[in-house]
Amino acid sequence: MAKHLLSFALLASALLLSGCSAYNNLAHDQKHVEWETQTPDKFPVLNAVGYAPIETQQGENSRLKDLNAMRASKLAAYRELAEQVYGQRIAGGSSVESWALSQDSFQASVDGVIRGAEVVKTYTVGEYYATELRLDFEKVHRLYQSTNRQQKVKRVVYY
Repeated sequence: MAKHLLSFALLASALLLSGCSAYNNLAHDQKHVEWETQTPDKFPVLNAVGYAPIETQQGENSRLKDLNAMRASKLAAYRELAEQVYGQRIAGGSSVESWALSQDSFQASVDGVIRGAEVVKTYTVGEYYATELRLDFEKVHRLYQSTNRQQKVKRVVYY
Protein backbone atom coordinates (compact mmCIF):
# COMPACT_ATOMS: atom_id res chain seq x y z
CA MET A 1 0.00 0.00 0.00
CA ALA A 2 2.82 2.36 0.86
CA LYS A 3 4.35 1.53 -2.50
CA HIS A 4 1.16 2.59 -4.31
CA LEU A 5 0.91 5.72 -2.19
CA LEU A 6 4.50 6.62 -3.04
CA SER A 7 3.81 6.04 -6.78
CA PHE A 8 0.69 8.17 -6.61
CA ALA A 9 2.59 10.98 -4.79
CA LEU A 10 5.35 10.93 -7.41
CA LEU A 11 2.82 11.03 -10.24
CA ALA A 12 0.87 13.88 -8.62
CA SER A 13 4.01 15.92 -8.00
CA ALA A 14 5.14 15.37 -11.61
CA LEU A 15 1.78 16.60 -12.89
CA LEU A 16 1.88 19.63 -10.59
CA LEU A 17 5.41 20.54 -11.65
CA SER A 18 4.56 20.21 -15.35
CA GLY A 19 1.58 22.51 -14.81
CA CYS A 20 3.89 25.08 -13.24
CA SER A 21 6.23 24.84 -16.19
CA ALA A 22 3.33 25.48 -18.60
CA TYR A 23 2.35 28.55 -16.58
CA ASN A 24 5.98 29.70 -16.51
CA ASN A 25 6.18 29.44 -20.34
CA LEU A 26 2.93 31.40 -20.63
CA ALA A 27 4.37 34.18 -18.50
CA HIS A 28 7.49 34.40 -20.69
CA ASP A 29 5.44 34.56 -23.89
CA GLN A 30 4.01 37.93 -22.88
CA LYS A 31 5.96 40.73 -24.51
CA HIS A 32 5.80 44.33 -25.69
CA VAL A 33 7.07 45.14 -29.20
CA GLU A 34 8.16 48.65 -30.22
CA TRP A 35 8.07 49.41 -33.95
CA GLU A 36 10.14 51.83 -36.03
CA THR A 37 9.14 53.17 -39.46
CA GLN A 38 11.60 52.75 -42.35
CA THR A 39 11.82 54.98 -45.43
CA PRO A 40 13.70 53.81 -48.56
CA ASP A 41 16.75 55.78 -49.71
CA LYS A 42 15.65 56.06 -53.35
CA PHE A 43 12.25 56.17 -55.03
CA PRO A 44 11.64 55.27 -58.69
CA VAL A 45 9.65 57.50 -61.03
CA LEU A 46 7.53 55.82 -63.72
CA ASN A 47 6.26 57.46 -66.90
CA ALA A 48 3.50 56.26 -69.20
CA VAL A 49 1.89 57.52 -72.40
CA GLY A 50 -1.58 56.57 -73.60
CA TYR A 51 -2.92 57.11 -77.11
CA ALA A 52 -6.46 57.14 -78.54
CA PRO A 53 -7.64 57.77 -82.10
CA ILE A 54 -9.82 60.86 -82.44
CA GLU A 55 -11.95 60.02 -85.50
CA THR A 56 -13.22 56.67 -84.22
CA GLN A 57 -14.58 58.20 -81.00
CA GLN A 58 -18.30 58.53 -80.50
CA GLY A 59 -19.67 62.05 -80.66
CA GLU A 60 -21.82 64.37 -82.73
CA ASN A 61 -19.07 66.90 -83.42
CA SER A 62 -15.29 67.20 -83.34
CA ARG A 63 -15.27 68.72 -79.82
CA LEU A 64 -17.02 65.67 -78.33
CA LYS A 65 -14.69 63.35 -80.24
CA ASP A 66 -11.67 65.27 -78.91
CA LEU A 67 -13.00 65.07 -75.36
CA ASN A 68 -13.67 61.33 -75.64
CA ALA A 69 -10.24 60.73 -77.17
CA MET A 70 -8.68 62.71 -74.28
CA ARG A 71 -10.46 60.52 -71.72
CA ALA A 72 -9.60 57.30 -73.59
CA SER A 73 -5.91 58.25 -73.84
CA LYS A 74 -5.82 59.00 -70.11
CA LEU A 75 -7.26 55.56 -69.35
CA ALA A 76 -4.72 53.96 -71.70
CA ALA A 77 -1.91 55.75 -69.86
CA TYR A 78 -3.25 54.55 -66.48
CA ARG A 79 -3.35 51.02 -67.86
CA GLU A 80 0.27 51.30 -68.92
CA LEU A 81 1.22 52.51 -65.42
CA ALA A 82 -0.68 49.60 -63.86
CA GLU A 83 1.20 47.19 -66.15
CA GLN A 84 4.52 48.65 -65.00
CA VAL A 85 3.58 48.46 -61.31
CA TYR A 86 1.66 45.16 -61.14
CA GLY A 87 2.62 43.34 -64.34
CA GLN A 88 0.34 41.75 -66.88
CA ARG A 89 -1.61 38.51 -66.48
CA ILE A 90 -1.31 36.38 -69.62
CA ALA A 91 -3.61 33.43 -70.24
CA GLY A 92 -3.32 31.30 -73.32
CA GLY A 93 -4.66 28.16 -74.87
CA SER A 94 -4.12 25.97 -77.88
CA SER A 95 -6.21 23.23 -79.44
CA VAL A 96 -4.96 20.42 -81.61
CA GLU A 97 -7.30 18.45 -83.85
CA SER A 98 -6.18 15.58 -86.09
CA TRP A 99 -2.57 16.32 -85.17
CA ALA A 100 -2.87 19.89 -86.46
CA LEU A 101 -3.15 23.15 -84.55
CA SER A 102 -6.76 24.23 -84.88
CA GLN A 103 -6.98 27.14 -82.48
CA ASP A 104 -4.41 29.26 -80.68
CA SER A 105 -5.46 32.14 -78.44
CA PHE A 106 -4.23 34.26 -75.60
CA GLN A 107 -5.65 36.98 -73.39
CA ALA A 108 -3.87 39.74 -71.46
CA SER A 109 -5.24 41.63 -68.48
CA VAL A 110 -4.01 43.94 -65.77
CA ASP A 111 -5.51 44.63 -62.37
CA GLY A 112 -4.40 47.15 -59.76
CA VAL A 113 -4.90 50.50 -58.09
CA ILE A 114 -2.81 53.51 -59.06
CA ARG A 115 -2.64 56.34 -56.52
CA GLY A 116 -0.68 59.54 -56.81
CA ALA A 117 -0.19 59.70 -60.59
CA GLU A 118 0.01 63.14 -62.19
CA VAL A 119 -1.03 64.15 -65.68
CA VAL A 120 2.11 65.70 -67.17
CA LYS A 121 0.76 66.67 -70.56
CA THR A 122 -2.15 66.07 -72.94
CA TYR A 123 -1.83 66.86 -76.64
CA THR A 124 -2.73 65.74 -80.16
CA VAL A 125 -0.32 63.83 -82.36
CA GLY A 126 -1.73 63.80 -85.88
CA GLU A 127 -4.99 61.84 -85.71
CA TYR A 128 -4.40 60.68 -82.13
CA TYR A 129 -4.75 62.16 -78.69
CA ALA A 130 -1.93 61.47 -76.22
CA THR A 131 -1.74 61.75 -72.44
CA GLU A 132 1.50 61.51 -70.45
CA LEU A 133 1.39 60.41 -66.81
CA ARG A 134 4.08 60.43 -64.15
CA LEU A 135 4.09 58.28 -61.00
CA ASP A 136 6.63 59.32 -58.37
CA PHE A 137 6.96 56.58 -55.76
CA GLU A 138 8.03 59.08 -53.11
CA LYS A 139 4.53 60.55 -53.33
CA VAL A 140 3.04 57.03 -53.34
CA HIS A 141 5.11 56.20 -50.24
CA ARG A 142 3.78 59.28 -48.42
CA LEU A 143 0.21 58.37 -49.37
CA TYR A 144 0.74 54.79 -48.20
CA GLN A 145 2.36 55.91 -44.93
CA SER A 146 -0.63 58.10 -44.15
CA THR A 147 -2.92 55.06 -44.21
CA ASN A 148 -0.70 51.98 -43.54
CA ARG A 149 2.45 52.61 -41.59
CA GLN A 150 5.10 50.10 -42.69
CA GLN A 151 7.30 49.32 -39.72
CA LYS A 152 10.14 47.15 -38.45
CA VAL A 153 10.77 45.83 -34.95
CA LYS A 154 12.71 48.37 -32.90
CA ARG A 155 12.76 46.63 -29.50
CA VAL A 156 11.08 43.68 -27.74
CA VAL A 157 10.56 43.66 -23.98
CA TYR A 158 9.58 40.35 -22.37
CA TYR A 159 7.67 40.29 -19.08
